[in-house]
Amino acid sequence: MNARLELVPNDRDGELALVRLASSGDESAFERLYRAHSARVFALCLRMSGSRERATELTQDVFVHVWQRLSTWRGDSALASWIYRLTVNLVLSNVRGDQRRQKHEMADEPTTDSGQGAEEQGARRIDSASVRPASVHEANDLERAIAALPPGARTVFVLHDVEGYQHNEIATMTGTAEGTCRAQLHRARKLLIEALER
Repeated sequence: MNARLELVPNDRDGELALVRLASSGDESAFERLYRAHSARVFALCLRMSGSRERATELTQDVFVHVWQRLSTWRGDSALASWIYRLTVNLVLSNVRGDQRRQKHEMADEPTTDSGQGAEEQGARRIDSASVRPASVHEANDLERAIAALPPGARTVFVLHDVEGYQHNEIATMTGTAEGTCRAQLHRARKLLIEALER
């Protein structure tokens, strides 16, 4: 009689057993992994992409990658951390691909530089708690405001203030300078406050 393995928070042995089953081709084990992580992966994709349709596509792509690479997870970190890191990398890779396509499509139009390092000097630091919603209505407004941010500012805001990555990690993931990440975060917070005050 086979016991049905389910994910239990902080149960590394259970995670390892379920991952072994899934990576050996057990589709029901992978389905349990999917059910345990898909909502947060979708939320992260939605926040980073700003589009529900795009987030749905990205979530599917993430779990295709998880299925293909599941056997490479060694259990050194939590499975959730591994999946979310893969999600961030996949979304950033897609954003870079989209940006390259847009540059080719709009080669004749002038591009704007979003580096705002000088603005960052002496700017009032906006604590991330100042943009936390107090109600469901405000949470919806915040999600819409995040989705409306320019892509670079949105990415840095989500990675730093929502997911908790440090500026040096974000700089490495996005291939930008740490100062640019700080400037983008400042810009995102400023734009969010302006949007929420309307």
